[in-house]
Amino acid sequence: MWYFAWILGVALAASLGILNAMWLELNGYTGEPAGDAEHDRGD
Repeated sequence: MWYFAWILGVALAASLGILNAMWLELNGYTGEPAGDAEHDRGD
């Protein structure tokens, strides 16, 4: 039954990582340059 706890732990860690990425996309972070990053790439 240990594998249930392992699977739940991995799922929780993955969901927290996804939520963190979504939060950073919405709010930005201090290392990000000013302006819209999608349009500043030049590609």
